[in-house]
Amino acid sequence: MAWLSFARTAQADEGTNINMVYEVGELFELGIQLSYLLILLGLLGAGTFFVIRQVLVRRELDLSAKELQEQVRSGDASATEYFELGAVMLRRKFYPAAIKYLQQAIQKWDRDEQDLAQVYNALGVSYKRDNKLDKAIQQFEKAVELQPGYVTAWNNLGDAFEQKKDLKSALKAFEEVLLFDPNNTVARPRRDDLKQRVGMYKGVPLKSEKR
Repeated sequence: MAWLSFARTAQADEGTNINMVYEVGELFELGIQLSYLLILLGLLGAGTFFVIRQVLVRRELDLSAKELQEQVRSGDASATEYFELGAVMLRRKFYPAAIKYLQQAIQKWDRDEQDLAQVYNALGVSYKRDNKLDKAIQQFEKAVELQPGYVTAWNNLGDAFEQKKDLKSALKAFEEVLLFDPNNTVARPRRDDLKQRVGMYKGVPLKSEKR
């Protein structure tokens, strides 16, 4: 009888242990499921925020464009307003319109010449994004001529030359950036990469040498 009682007790203990293992396993699985759910909710929340933000930015740009276009139609638009309208069109990716208004801003410009460098830079970006690299380069060169320490325009000029496969001119542009801003995080890695690439082509005629 004692042996039978002991066997039943052991069996009951074993059943309890098995149940505990099942419960722990279920809790662990539930924890994983909750983690996945929280991650999914976080991603959905971030995605929703991004979409809403994009819609609000787009709406703000549309309103700005509408107001500025009305000012232009009235004939009372200043050079600054043409520049702002061109910048809005650039952000909306309407590159031909951006080019048109930025050119008009340059024609009407009556402010400091150094500020005009920003208009030339924006015009260069518009041409570059419209795949007109030669015209883009001309605008960036004009921008740095007006404002020699304009590192953004130098970076854009270097990028345009690199896209055109004119590596030596690109290298020179990024080196100019580092003269004015030695720690520039855009120009430094591009300069180092171009130094290696120009070294690899040493002795091989490059486009910049043919001009």
